[in-house]
Amino acid sequence: MSGLFKARNEVALVGFAHSKVVRRADRPLGVTAVETARAAIADAGLSVDMIDGFVSSPLLPTSGDHQVEDGVTTVTSAWLSQHIGADPAYAVGFQGIGQLTGSLSIAINAIASGACDYVLFHRALHNPQGGYNDSAMSQARGAMQWAAPQGFFGAMPAIAMAYNEYCQRYGATREAMAHLVVEARKNGARIPWSVWNGKPLTVDQYMAEEMIFEPMCRLDADMPVEGVACFVLTSAERARDLPHRPVYVSGFANGYPRKNRTMIHWTLDDMMEAGDDLSARLWENCGLGPQDIDIPQLYDGFSPFVYIWLESLGFCKRGAAHEFILSGGIDSDRADSLPVMSGGGAIGNGRMHGVPQMLECYLQLSGRAGERQRERATTGLACHSTPHFGGVVVYSNDPG
Repeated sequence: MSGLFKARNEVALVGFAHSKVVRRADRPLGVTAVETARAAIADAGLSVDMIDGFVSSPLLPTSGDHQVEDGVTTVTSAWLSQHIGADPAYAVGFQGIGQLTGSLSIAINAIASGACDYVLFHRALHNPQGGYNDSAMSQARGAMQWAAPQGFFGAMPAIAMAYNEYCQRYGATREAMAHLVVEARKNGARIPWSVWNGKPLTVDQYMAEEMIFEPMCRLDADMPVEGVACFVLTSAERARDLPHRPVYVSGFANGYPRKNRTMIHWTLDDMMEAGDDLSARLWENCGLGPQDIDIPQLYDGFSPFVYIWLESLGFCKRGAAHEFILSGGIDSDRADSLPVMSGGGAIGNGRMHGVPQMLECYLQLSGRAGERQRERATTGLACHSTPHFGGVVVYSNDPG
């Protein structure tokens, strides 16, 4: 694929709803999903019978012995459409590490191709009882046999290794990362549905945290939570008749690793190289560049990802992200800043897997961000995961 996205600005976000984000819920995830879906449809000025497309990325984001049950620990498109009383012509899901941007790409193309008129796009996250990675595994098989017995298991140690390499290569310090995490928590504390609402963080609190996998501490990871977000998409033509200002999709790109490695072997160079590839495709696809983006929302499921995205997308020179952050370059309270965490991100909202980034773009570009509304908000982008497994979607409130 090359050149501009053929359906550039022909598909729009026209409504949303977001549940309260909690550490753990006292009811099935499906109940919250049904309520949130109906609220999003009403917010868009539509009725359930008008929704003929459902797209999601159903996932129970834990490992080990936790069981997957549709409507309880996960919510698929088929389950949700049935339980709100819809009769869709199109209902699909997407699995993969960059789930949100990948599934959103499916929704965008479904509208653009005419497969359906109105898509309900949702993300539902469950946090099971007990330890997040409780496991009954008695043997480590495959590639894991070389790492799990030594305690090297899961995403965080792999990311810590790449981050440690970044620190050694470019002289980054934990103080710079403290400012990033504090910025996320500051903005998350202002979001009414955030798990961290009213709970900002200080640099001293961050620096006092013990290491989990050096140089990363507990606060460098988003909190596992339970919550649901829903968005309604339709064509730009239909969007003109709906109550809210449409936010148009200008383009997107999804990443893939250049090298075939296991989940635990994420090197810094792998992420950066994939970021260069993704960035080139993204800017060609949407016809814009980093200098054109007012509201860049960078994924922060683990805080070092923000460094990777800042540099891969061209907002900073290679190796300069930590200096940019330490200088106040991402402080959303400054009018001249690059507000990459203005929506709080995952660290400021909870582990909603790309939803905070997408939602902040929608709220700011549609003029619905309330007291947080930024004066300059014409274009935005939202990331999920890392460049070698995730993706980016670019938005605009100008249909031209």
